[in-house]
Amino acid sequence: MESDGMERSLSPDPGCAEFTTALEGHSGSIAEARRVAADFLIRVQTECGLPVTERAMDLTQLVVSELVTNAFKYAPGPALLCLRTAGAMVEIQVWDSDPVLPVARAADPGRVGQHGLEIVMAVVQGFAAHREPVGKRITACLPLLDDPMPPGS
Repeated sequence: MESDGMERSLSPDPGCAEFTTALEGHSGSIAEARRVAADFLIRVQTECGLPVTERAMDLTQLVVSELVTNAFKYAPGPALLCLRTAGAMVEIQVWDSDPVLPVARAADPGRVGQHGLEIVMAVVQGFAAHREPVGKRITACLPLLDDPMPPGS
């Protein structure tokens, strides 16, 4: 464990990069999680040779921010952030201690706040929420490359 309270590991398997960190929930944890996500994708590019678009970088940081924010808002205690590549996708997992699974709310332009899960669902290509023996694990998947333009565009 490093002095910032975050636990790190990088998978030795060159075909699949993986990075896990424990987030303590202090005031800088959400910004730290975004930085960790950006650093992970930079390492994916430089060490694994996988291309990562600027859009993938931005969306990964957005999804990490929203999921970690929800973990700290609704669950007591620390959270775990796991980032891994699976083919041309980045998989983002956030574990927290609250067993209640999140539910995206219906769109309501008059509602202030609580749009994080709606945002996540709008930008990811895969989403799952599962109860764990303790708490829950949220998984979201994003492509590392932008979708190609449709024919005729």
